[in-house]
Amino acid sequence: MQFAPVIVEKLAKEARRYAELTEQLSEPEIASDPKKLMPLMRERGALESAHELHARVLALQSRRAEAEKLLGDADYAGLAKEELDALDREEPALDIEIKKALVTDADDRRRKVIFEIRAGTGGEEAALFAADLYRLYQKYFDSLGWRQEVFEVSPSEMGGYREVIFAVEGEGAWSKLRFESGGHRVQRVPATEAQGRIHTSAATVAVLPEAEEIDLVIRPDDLRIDTMRAGGAGGQHVNKTESAVRITHLPTNTVVVCQDEKSQHKNKARAMRMLRSRIFEAERAKRHAERSALRKGLVGSGDRSERVRTYNWPQNRVTDHRLDQNFSLEQVIGGKLGPILDSLEALDFEERLKSL
Repeated sequence: MQFAPVIVEKLAKEARRYAELTEQLSEPEIASDPKKLMPLMRERGALESAHELHARVLALQSRRAEAEKLLGDADYAGLAKEELDALDREEPALDIEIKKALVTDADDRRRKVIFEIRAGTGGEEAALFAADLYRLYQKYFDSLGWRQEVFEVSPSEMGGYREVIFAVEGEGAWSKLRFESGGHRVQRVPATEAQGRIHTSAATVAVLPEAEEIDLVIRPDDLRIDTMRAGGAGGQHVNKTESAVRITHLPTNTVVVCQDEKSQHKNKARAMRMLRSRIFEAERAKRHAERSALRKGLVGSGDRSERVRTYNWPQNRVTDHRLDQNFSLEQVIGGKLGPILDSLEALDFEERLKSL
């Protein structure tokens, strides 16, 4: 087979960028400045696979050219034919590796995300559904051994959640969980329904790649930090100390509040993590706005207003609207999200290939 010229050129472009970064990293003024060094090292790391694949392509192309030259030599024609047959077996697998490398974003490798679940329309039933979502995600994370850290919880009167925000860390966390962003709808008979009628309620999920300090610069002058007494149920510290923290990023008017910890210092640190991730996600979304409309339509843009999934209790069915497929409600509620997320990743890969 022959590698598609457009694929080889894209690979060569990334390999050239890798070489440029390698040269830059050897410069003393960059090597001695962590703020310049770390982003370049991260970019170079993301391109290392392309660099290695490009070298392999050049090696295979050289082998093929040499073998084709020898086909006309009676003494070496047999060996040349064996070499060409071997190349025909090697090249398709390498072609797949190349395509996977080219459609993989640097963000796909992120291990940390901020997960936000909020009750939508449906009153108390929506809050109970948000709690169901939180529990099923916890089961999924536990099955993978992923680390979880709760940031903010707003319980409802009947044991549901108006809002729950938490961090998740694990191998492949962002590449898997990004598909959960959007509107999640439930159809079932609420516990408060006396006549057995099925109600429809909703919750929204937002999954953000957790930004680190090197990902973007937030100037102290761009922040307004307010402290206040924590609200809601809690111990004596709720009324006696101003432990809650509200941070406003003035240029974007992004506001986060954190009050779950008794320590103002801990609340401020968590609020900054949430703020940095929300701003980073907004910028990331702008950078990826050029992705094809087809891909967004099939896999989903990740917008929290977009309905992505319906959980139908009476029919024991979960429907993912991007896949147009049904799954067992019992399995999904039990935390077995793997089949859905794997299918969404496969669909996403196919659509990214079309844009190459």
